[in-house]
Parts: sequence; C-alpha cells; structure tokens
Amino acid sequence: MLLGLQNVTFEFGARTIVRDATWHIQPNERIGLIGYNGTGKSTLFKVLTGQYTPSAGQVEKGRETTIGFLHQDLLGFDTEDSILEVALGAFERVKQLEKELETLGHELEKTGDEALAITYAEKLHEMDVLDGYSIHHKTEEILQGLGFANADLQKPYKKFSGGWRMRVLLAKMILQQPDVLLLDEPTNHLDLPSIEWLEKYLSHYQGAVVIISHDRFFLDRMVTKIVELYQQELHFYSGNYSFYEQEKAMRIDLQKKAYDNQQDYIRQQERFVERFKAKASKAAQAQSIVKRLDKLERIEDVELERPNMRINFSIDRQPGRTIVTLKHIHKSFKDVEILQDAAAEIERGDKIALIGANGKGKTTLLRIIAGVEPFEGERIWGHNVVESFYAQHQLEALNLENNILDEMKEARSGKNDLELRALLGAFLFSGDEVDKKIKVLSGGEKARVALAKTIASKANFLMLDEPTNHLDIHSVDLLVEALNKYEGSLIIVSHDRYFISRIANKIWEIDNHKVREFKGNYAEWEDWKSRREKAAAVASSIPKPEPVKAVADHTQVKKPVHNTPDRDQKKEVQKLKNRFKQLEEQLAKLNKEKSALEAQLGLPEIYADKNKFVETETKYKKATEACFACNQEYETVFEKLMELGEV
Repeated sequence: MLLGLQNVTFEFGARTIVRDATWHIQPNERIGLIGYNGTGKSTLFKVLTGQYTPSAGQVEKGRETTIGFLHQDLLGFDTEDSILEVALGAFERVKQLEKELETLGHELEKTGDEALAITYAEKLHEMDVLDGYSIHHKTEEILQGLGFANADLQKPYKKFSGGWRMRVLLAKMILQQPDVLLLDEPTNHLDLPSIEWLEKYLSHYQGAVVIISHDRFFLDRMVTKIVELYQQELHFYSGNYSFYEQEKAMRIDLQKKAYDNQQDYIRQQERFVERFKAKASKAAQAQSIVKRLDKLERIEDVELERPNMRINFSIDRQPGRTIVTLKHIHKSFKDVEILQDAAAEIERGDKIALIGANGKGKTTLLRIIAGVEPFEGERIWGHNVVESFYAQHQLEALNLENNILDEMKEARSGKNDLELRALLGAFLFSGDEVDKKIKVLSGGEKARVALAKTIASKANFLMLDEPTNHLDIHSVDLLVEALNKYEGSLIIVSHDRYFISRIANKIWEIDNHKVREFKGNYAEWEDWKSRREKAAAVASSIPKPEPVKAVADHTQVKKPVHNTPDRDQKKEVQKLKNRFKQLEEQLAKLNKEKSALEAQLGLPEIYADKNKFVETETKYKKATEACFACNQEYETVFEKLMELGEV
C-alpha cells in the first residue's frame, strides 16, 4: 500500500465529509474519485495529503511514498521565471548537482585536489544515474504534449492565463514522477488534443493515479476502479465509469427488492401475531415470532439521493430563419493571425460545437459572435434574436462580496426577488442559501450561479464557453437534457466529448484561419476526420509521377517513368534497415566507450592529474550526449519499421 485511510472520520465545521472510511491505494492503480458537487471530493484529497487532519482514524502513508497533488489553489503561485524553468523545477536534485559540479570544476582547475576529484567523479556518476543530461529534452516534450509551442517555452510564467499556468504545473508534477498522482479536474483547462495526449501519457505512468473529473469519456479511458463519496461513505466499484453506472443501478435495484421482500415477510408475521396472540394454543408461537422479528437485521430502504437541478431554458419569442451571419471576418493578435476573410452562418435550430486545439481562436470567434471582441468585417444579427453569453471568465467575473441573490439581480433580467428565488431554487439554492456570499461557494456552486444568470434572460440564442467546467457528472447530464429540450439555437465551446456528442448537430472547426463546417454530430465528425487522416497518410506515401513532357510536334507524348509504390516502399524499408543496423553498431560502440571513460574517471592516477581528469571528464560528457542522440534516432527508426510491419 502506498497511501490510504484507516477508519477515518473528517468533519468540516458542523458538516461531516466522511465517516469511518477505509481506503488503500495500491501501486499502479488507476482510480476515479467521484461524487456530487459539494460532497467533499477535493477536501478528501487534502485529508490524504495531510493538509487536513482527520477527527478520528488515521491517514497511512508509506515511508518512501511521494505524492503529487494538482489542484486549483496552486494558481496562487507566481514568478518571473520562464515556463521551461518552472517545469524544470521538477528536477531539483539534478539542478543542484549542476551547480555543485560547476563549483567543483572551478576549484579543481585551481587546486587539482585528489579528494575534490573523487567527489567530482561521484557527483558525475549520480548525474548519470539520474539521467540528468536529458532533463531539458524530457521537459520540452511534456510541455509540447500539453499544447505549448516551442516559442512559448522561454516566455515568463506570470504572463500566461490561469488555464495555461495549470498546464505548466501539471507538466512539472508529471516530471517529478511521484508514487501517487492526485489530479483534481485535470481536464478543465485542456483542449481535446491535450486531453488525448494526457490519456496516452497517464496510461503508461509508473505510479498510482487518482482522478477527480466530470469528464466521463476521460474516466472511462483512464480508470479501472471507481471510489464514490456518497452519503458520507466511500463505495468501491471495480471498473470504469460506465461499469460503475450499471453496477450502482444493479445494487440499488437488488437492495430495493430485498427491502420489499423483507417488508412483505414482516407484514405477514405481524398479521399472524395480531390474529393469534390472544389464542392460548397459538400464544407461544406468536411470542416466538415477536422475538424473531426483534432480532431480525432490518434492510434499509434505498432511494437514490442526488441534487437535481431543474434547468428550464425557456424562450419568449421565435427568431427568424437566420440567427447571425459573419462576412469577411479578420482578426489577429500582434503577429498571430486568427481569422482571415472568414465567413459563417448560424441558422435557427442549429446546435453547433466549436472544437479544436487551444490557440486556434475558438473563444475569440465566440466573443466576436457575442459582440464583445473587436474585429474587422461584418456581423449581421437576424430578426428577433435574443442572445445570452456564458463566458469562461464569468466565474472570475462574479462579485465575491455579493450574496447569491444580489448577484442574480445584476443580470438585469427584470425578475423580482420572488421570481429570482424560484429560479435559484431550481439551481439548488433554497431558503437562506441565497444569502451566502459568492466567495464561500465551491467551484460547482459558482458555476451554477453563472449558469442561472445566463438563462434568466429567456434568450433564443445561447453562446456557451466551457459550460461544464466545475459541474459534476450528474449536473452535466441534467444540462444535456435541458439543452436537448431547448427550442432555441446555440453554439458551444467545450472539451467535454460526452457533452458535445450528446448535443451538437453541427461541428465547426477553425482551420487555416477559416471556419469549416461539418453537418453532422461529433461521432460522425470523428469518423470523417479519421478517414480523412488515413487517406492523407496513404496519399503522402505514394510518390508523385514526373511531369509529362510533350515532344516538339505535340503529337507524341513520352510516358513518365517512375517506380511503383511497392518498389519505392521496399527501397525505403531497406534504407531504414541499413540505418537501423548502423545505429545498433554505433550505439554499442558508444556505450562501450562511455563505460571505459566512466571506469577511467574512477582511477586514482586520472583524478590525481588535473589535466588528465578534465580531458577525460570532457570526453565522458561528449560520449554521454552522443549516446543520447544516437538512442533517440535508434528509437525513431525502430518505430518507423514497426509502422511498416517490418519488426
């Protein structure tokens, strides 16, 4: 066991988060921690990491166990360092060794001290064991996987938004390779390509991973065990999220049937007792039944308790056929071109998902449609359009000092206090809860307030930017249900694949500074995209024919002479095989040379002579770098041969 709870009870003020809970996290487990908003999932992570002390029981942690905890509070960190330097902070020991080796090198040049040379050699060996010469390459690879361009790596951390900062901190945590990785909503600030990269990376991660997430696609692909925090208890399910849904429904059904059967039995026995307790011949038997009923272990009735938001997107009036038309749209930020002579149209009944990698301009396009982003070109509203815009920044834009009711009044919906209280009740804020300050609300509660403000206007056109962030899975289901019933039109930006697959009837993607429209749902778009990528891969592997040359009289044409695809592929395979063999031999030679130099660095006669030591140490560094470069090419060639089915 790496980490766990033993009979833990934790109380947050007057509220019990978990009671008498036992949970052991084993090496290499992939666990999803789920529960409704406000049940205390993030709080439980803080108990596991020792930030909160349990009221009873104990947190058990292996002596050598290391923990990485990604959570929203980390965004308080700020620095002028580049994002590359921040991520490299994962390698504290390597960076310390680099400084120590530099200092020792200068001292050795001056003194040539034998003891100093031994220390230098030991630290060089430790550097090699820690693979310290490749930390820059590893860090750049992780940051690029999470969506950063090469040009971004030297930019100051403090100049990035909260979502991008969270990516840097996730990269740093991954590079630290803790034994237990606790991730609280890791996909909230990631685009689809980055989520897919993270899925692939974590599937090979050498350690236990525990994830809090509202993204059921992500959970289904990532976890093999579900831990549900429900009614102050932990419930365990062996399987992914889809298995949990089926298993929980089955457990509830079985318990309900067992309860009903037991109640039937109790009623029958009680009727017998009532009928015969006064009859002398049956009195003893009736008394025996009473005792048996007293000792009977009662099965509890089960009702699925969950917070049900009553979301109802109503509209006051129907718009015309066209909602909004965009013509000749130009938009750029400094040297970055986002849109160039782009055009698009949203029609009544459209439910559009605007998808793609971060930095392509999804949110910018949504803001242009909403009229809150300056641009060049034309944006033409249709007849009778009443729009409402839910922006990512709306959570941050909430006035923390307002109470919930006052915040709703700022939506200027024209509703009185009674109507606003009724609307907030549908979003699970009832009675005195509407007097709560925004600053004491959880992320999910803030999201519900922002969503309530959005729909208060009875708009017939909704623009939603990441509306599922901070909502639990059940709330996402309710939002899906409400949006499917919604009679208006909408456009959404979302990285939640389940959400957009259930809602969208069109897909928009920004490609080459234009808006590309696909008429169909997300599954159909994915299938089309996959087929297009395969066709492009096949096309790129077929050599282009030489241009046809016409003879002088234009009556005869020589046929182009070129190799067949099969012959070209065979040549390519043979070329790769030859290079693979060369690299194998080169790698063996370099490793042998590196080992010999490593042995020399340990010889007394070498480190006793300052010049010889420095010369040998320089050769060793060069050999190490050459080994690394050769190994990289070796792996690349090997992967190409695998793709071609030759290994």
